[in-house]
Amino acid sequence: MIEIFLLSIVQGITEFIPISSSAHLILLSNLLNFNSENLTIDLSLHFGSFAAIVFYFKKDIFNFLGNQKLFFLIIVSSLPTLFFGFLLIKLDFIDNLRNIKIIGWTTLIFGLILYLSDTNSTKNKISSNFNLKSALIIGLIQILALVPGVSRSGITISTARFLKFERSEAAKISFWLSIPTLGTVGAYNMQTLILTNNITITIDSYFAIIMSFIFSLLTVKYFIKYLKKFSLLLFVIYRIILSLIILIYVYS
Repeated sequence: MIEIFLLSIVQGITEFIPISSSAHLILLSNLLNFNSENLTIDLSLHFGSFAAIVFYFKKDIFNFLGNQKLFFLIIVSSLPTLFFGFLLIKLDFIDNLRNIKIIGWTTLIFGLILYLSDTNSTKNKISSNFNLKSALIIGLIQILALVPGVSRSGITISTARFLKFERSEAAKISFWLSIPTLGTVGAYNMQTLILTNNITITIDSYFAIIMSFIFSLLTVKYFIKYLKKFSLLLFVIYRIILSLIILIYVYS
């Protein structure tokens, strides 16, 4: 149960801030030799995050139904990552990317990119500047998030910042794009469990969903508030320190 609690904290916090949830889950599981990171628990953790983001943005989601243009742009922006993610899984290539050396370098490189993006003077808002061009650019660049350590949140926020969106607006774009991504990942994992006759819902699964939901909801709420007052420098510094620790470890 302690393992599930720690994994829920890591999933809930890192899914929505620019430091890579997949990298942290891989590192934590390897470091502490966790045995609870199976597909059912992974599904539960991601479902908790998905439920949290849907709950937090429920008003915006209902507005999507009335704003077909924005709904269309979110879907268009999500499609490239979903397509290439499916391709990597079918080619059995995704596991080749899940190694600590790659995580070390991607954490460093895309941390520096996050810093560069945040130095832009910005004024763009979603209501007036989020169009098909910006949606396609963000969507195509988001493909890089399939590599652990890049961070889906980090790369989408960085791209939006390069496109001169305000910090909080860039974060909202990233959050909205997480909805179809998390929903599709959850549906795919559920299908895999059903087809392999391997679905087992336990107390651990429910605990993972609840804890991931709570920590995800808190993270989304306070991350937006944070970005209205402060820059992304704190996350850049964290990424650099973490990457140096990882790289020193793998090359020593």
